[in-house]
Amino acid sequence: MAAKKAPTTARRKAVPARPRGGAKGRASASVPDLFQVLRGRIASQAIAPGAKLRETELAAEFGVPRTRIRDALAALEQRGLVVREPNRGAVVTRLDLSQVFHIYDLREALEGLAARLATERMPPEHWQKDVALFKGPMKDLIAQGDLDTYIEQYELLRLRIIEAAANPVLAEMLDIIYEKTQVLIRRIIILPGRAEIGRGQHLATLEAMRRGDAAEAERLRREGLRTAKATLEKYQRYVL
Repeated sequence: MAAKKAPTTARRKAVPARPRGGAKGRASASVPDLFQVLRGRIASQAIAPGAKLRETELAAEFGVPRTRIRDALAALEQRGLVVREPNRGAVVTRLDLSQVFHIYDLREALEGLAARLATERMPPEHWQKDVALFKGPMKDLIAQGDLDTYIEQYELLRLRIIEAAANPVLAEMLDIIYEKTQVLIRRIIILPGRAEIGRGQHLATLEAMRRGDAAEAERLRREGLRTAKATLEKYQRYVL
């Protein structure tokens, strides 16, 4: 079988905050830069749900005009990460329980599709390093309690699968819904036994991808997200 070419879909990267003030800061902190930084803070809950985003303070922090901050907030509002409230301005959106479960239903369908497409479009040996990673080092991270590094590696795997799927529309849809559940992922993973269960499910999916079994990879990825949703339902009072 001829080797398949790896797709070249660009990955989004977090952009660090620019220095305060100065002409250089004003020239270089674009609206997309500001959007990515604020989006990252909201996703990691560095800016909590319900928090007000003050244009004046943000303009001073990034050294940009308020109009640029306003444009970045408008972009966040379009993604559903920010809402405009009377007499409060821009406020970080709160997710209610029904929204969270709807999002997990979408993730199940879309991430399952991504796993299938990635398996079909890459040679099986492409996934060998990821299989080895989840067999050994990722298991060790859980045993050591280093869940931050575990999550970072999981997120890199997720990006590799989306990139390999080579479907820009799918990538955009996953990008939008994932940012709404990133905080929940960090909360769910600390629940009893969840990290090791998740690692085993990811490993099973990767092993199916390594065999070139696209249908099984999709089934296993969907099953993994269903169990994550079930865990969330069980422990919702502690997580949400």
